[in-house]
Parts: sequence; C-alpha cells; structure tokens
Amino acid sequence: MGMMSEFKEFAVKGNVMDMAVGIIIGAAFGKIVSAFVGGVMMPPIGMLLGGVDFSELAYVIEPATATAEAVTIKWGAFVQTAIDFLIIALAVFMVVKAMNNMKKKEEEAPEAPPEPSNEEVLLKEIRDLLKK
Repeated sequence: MGMMSEFKEFAVKGNVMDMAVGIIIGAAFGKIVSAFVGGVMMPPIGMLLGGVDFSELAYVIEPATATAEAVTIKWGAFVQTAIDFLIIALAVFMVVKAMNNMKKKEEEAPEAPPEPSNEEVLLKEIRDLLKK
C-alpha cells in the first residue's frame, strides 16, 4: 500500500497537474495551428504557385494497379506539417521568452528594506532624546 500512496501523492502534486493542463492546452493549440495552416495559409500559397494543393502533392514510386494502391511519398503533407511545427515552435518560443523576461524583472526589482524592529525604533528615540 505504500507504493500506491506514494503514487497518489505524486499524481496530485501541483507540478504534475500543471504539466497535464499544459499538455492538453498544447494539443488543442496544435490542432488550431494545423487547421490554420491547412485551411487559411496553404490555399493562398498554393494559388500563388499555380493552383497547387499541398495536401495532394506526392511523388509516385509505383503507380496503382488493379489489385494495389499507388506507392507514394507525400511530400506536400510533410511541407504542411513542417510549417505547422514552425508556427508552434515560434509560439512556444515567444511564450518562454515572455516568461523569462517577467522572471528577470522580478529578480531585478529591488526589495524594500525591512522595517526596523520595535527595539530599534525605541533605541533611536532614546538616542535622539539623549542628543537633546
């Protein structure tokens, strides 16, 4: 039972939950970027290149026969996925850069000097009275 309680403690820790939320949001963001690249970016790029549909671009190694499908290298889908990756990598880089800048600002901010204790305040008052 000790191992089960250790696992429960590990799984419920804040870091694991934060990581799980990050993975879920990252997967959703990946789908959004894929839809953006496939549906918004690639059609105009394909149109500029003469009406090319990148998802259909492929190199045929062996043509289709009556009993088998064609053997192809789908390099257009690879190009589209590579663009997806670049956009996601850029977005993650920007988020990490912003977080690092915020951490730097927190570290650079000078801390306020601590309030003097009651004893110090009383000793200063006594000193000032003695000076008079």
